[in-house]
Amino acid sequence: MKFDDDVKACAALVHRADPDRFMAAMAAPVSARAVLFPIYALNAEVARAPWVTQEPMIAEMRLQWWRDAVSEIATGPTVRRHEVVTPLSRVLSPSLAETLDEYIAVRRWDIYRDPFENRDHFESYINQSTGTLMAVSALALGTADETVVRDFAYAVGIANWLRAIPDLEARGRIPLLDGTPNGVRSLAQKALDRLNAARAARGKVSDAARPALYSGWQAEWVLKRVLANPLHVAAGALRQGELRRRLSLMRVAATGRW
Repeated sequence: MKFDDDVKACAALVHRADPDRFMAAMAAPVSARAVLFPIYALNAEVARAPWVTQEPMIAEMRLQWWRDAVSEIATGPTVRRHEVVTPLSRVLSPSLAETLDEYIAVRRWDIYRDPFENRDHFESYINQSTGTLMAVSALALGTADETVVRDFAYAVGIANWLRAIPDLEARGRIPLLDGTPNGVRSLAQKALDRLNAARAARGKVSDAARPALYSGWQAEWVLKRVLANPLHVAAGALRQGELRRRLSLMRVAATGRW
């Protein structure tokens, strides 16, 4: 896939909305970037849809627009002209586009202020948001064991979620089932265990698909910091310094050892 004006527009959108994923995509080979940027641009648009309005109905309509768009990619024969949807249609198979519907649908939780119903509800949210996004990204690039990718994605999703807690609470959301230090530590440990399980099976992710996992390069650092002191979550103290952030990504890209 060529780096045409649409892909450049996707890259610019990701650069503005999601600097971490932009950096991760830029660490990938150019051919992989042309696949990742449309997918990450979709993520940026879907992630912001519930937050740009106070009207739940409008937010629901925004998410439905994206569900309709990926449905067109999945079923054809025509796909709407759009700077994100058009290049996305060139990198997704019908089955991967269909899988993205669950990723968009689960973001409806972000629209409302209801807490998660139970542990299964929370786990489904993480798996169908971060997990599905990373699985689709990896499979769009090459062959990969989806279980391995989703184990790693779970760790990434939890790390990102813990980083987002102060902002979510400021917006009136109830992001955790158990926000006590022990509850937070237990969640971080489970995520780290799944990260280590994924790394133990690293060989099941092809070299071609590997750049899709670069976006999780900070997860281990975040999870270990939470385990050392769960109060870092509420304090919003889970951001790496700029030099550490860049050097750690360079190491992952150079070695391929996500």
